[in-house]
Amino acid sequence: MNTHTRSTAWFARVLMLMFALSGAGLLSACDQQGPAEEMGENIDEGVEETGDAIEDAADEAEDAMDN
Repeated sequence: MNTHTRSTAWFARVLMLMFALSGAGLLSACDQQGPAEEMGENIDEGVEETGDAIEDAADEAEDAMDN
């Protein structure tokens, strides 16, 4: 694994962690159940999907660089 590939994978993991932590912060801020909780859950799902997409893109970039 070369330096560029490692930095890309590291960057993707850092972004996923940032998205996860921001999603957790948004969810913990909602004490009442109802529309705010539903919105928080929707945000959390979006953050998770974004993190997955970033990880997939990093994996594809790594594979392309290996070939």
